[in-house]
Amino acid sequence: MTILTLGNEVLRRKAAPITKIDGETVKTAEELIKALHAGKGIGLAGPQVGLLQRIFVVHIEGDIPRVFINPSIIETSQEMVKYEEGCLSIPGVYADVLRPRQIKIQAWNEKGRPFTLEADDILGRVIQHEYDHLEGALFIDRLSEPKRTRIIARYEKQQKGIKDEDTLRG
Repeated sequence: MTILTLGNEVLRRKAAPITKIDGETVKTAEELIKALHAGKGIGLAGPQVGLLQRIFVVHIEGDIPRVFINPSIIETSQEMVKYEEGCLSIPGVYADVLRPRQIKIQAWNEKGRPFTLEADDILGRVIQHEYDHLEGALFIDRLSEPKRTRIIARYEKQQKGIKDEDTLRG
């Protein structure tokens, strides 16, 4: 699986629900986990590999890989926290993003079993980030317009091989 990068229109499209969880879904989840590990990331969503289906995987160090199929965030805390985020689809770009501290999510696993999970800290953050991908959103969309514009300009320079003394941190 090839990870799509900023500028690919697929990243801006909303993913469709998976209608049947079967062996093909299991294979997709396994391939997403392999691609996640190859990219040295902690989360990867279907749209990032050109698959417009509502599936993402998360693998936080010290935890097992988790598969989320047709997820719905059903609750978020009112408390918001900033945390630096990056994305395999925008390599080398990092910025502080404000998100709810805690979430509650419902989804199905690769075995077709429904589950509900409350998550905070890094797990909650990654789930929210990957959920955004299913909605056609990127973490840079959560930044102010000037900051997003500056980061995109630097990213595009980097992709063209133009040296920029600034880091790609927002």
